Amino acid sequence: MTGRLREGYRALVIGASGAIGEAFVQALRADARCAEVLAVTRAHPWPWDLRDADSIATLAGRVNGPLHLVVDATGALTIDGRGPEKRLQELDAAALLANLQVNAVGPALLLRHLSPLLARDERVLWAKLSARVGSIEDNRKGGWYGYRAAKAALNQLLQTAAIELARQRPLAVVAALQPGTVRSSLSQPFVGEQATTPALAVQGLLQALDQLEPTGRAHFIDYAGQSIPW
Repeated sequence: MTGRLREGYRALVIGASGAIGEAFVQALRADARCAEVLAVTRAHPWPWDLRDADSIATLAGRVNGPLHLVVDATGALTIDGRGPEKRLQELDAAALLANLQVNAVGPALLLRHLSPLLARDERVLWAKLSARVGSIEDNRKGGWYGYRAAKAALNQLLQTAAIELARQRPLAVVAALQPGTVRSSLSQPFVGEQATTPALAVQGLLQALDQLEPTGRAHFIDYAGQSIPW
């Protein structure tokens, strides 16, 4: 599933306590070609928070490079007890800002502080869980204002960072990932039993990541490897 990374590659999974993050950790630890998987949750091995910029910088300072695969599986649908808005009249300034902080700003700061640890002169992957609802072109149902806006902002940040990273690491691949409808505590209030398992979603995402080429641009793909319009 990661055959194009070097033998003995090192991986970092952020958000490893979530359903998808945990599935990534398990899949990578089962890969004989992977030398090490560092699994990071909000409390282990060091406490940090997406809404605390200083804690993100401290976290990055404790991680040793070089890294060949970074999976950022952070994110939230319900923040401070508030779920996605269904109507324009439900918009709340504080909730919108919190959504941006958790789903866009925090992940961007992780990229800022951890990308210097990516190996040079060889294939490396930065994989960030995004969401199809962050696609502006693909928005057909409306609603979910804060979450959609935060994921769209995240995608722009990833695209911009991919252009810059390519100047120093031309073999780097940056990808925004849509895992599909996955059974998890994050999605449980909003999906039914038709959702897939985290293990199957991660298997598809790893296979899709392995096929991506370093183009100097970010990729926005789903678990089947299909491109999603930005």
